[in-house]
Amino acid sequence: MSRVCQITGKKVMVGNNVSHSKRRTKRKFQVNLFHKRFYLPEDDRWINLNVSAAGLRIINKKGLNAALKDAKAKGYIDNI
Repeated sequence: MSRVCQITGKKVMVGNNVSHSKRRTKRKFQVNLFHKRFYLPEDDRWINLNVSAAGLRIINKKGLNAALKDAKAKGYIDNI
C-alpha cells in the first residue's frame, strides 16, 4: 500500500539533504500517516483509512461524512 493520505491526498515528497559543505543528496519527506478505524453510524459499519495528521484534523473539523464526500469528489478514495 502506498503512503498516501486518503483524505488530503498528501504523498511522499522528494528533496535534498544539504550537508554543512552544501553537498546535496536526494532524500524523501515521508507523510505522517496513521492507519485508523472510523465508525460510520449511517451505514452501521467500520472503515479503515490511511490518514495523515492533517487529515485527522480535517475529520475532526468537518466530520467524517463531509471529509469522505470531499475526498471522493477529489478522487483520493473510490471504494468507500
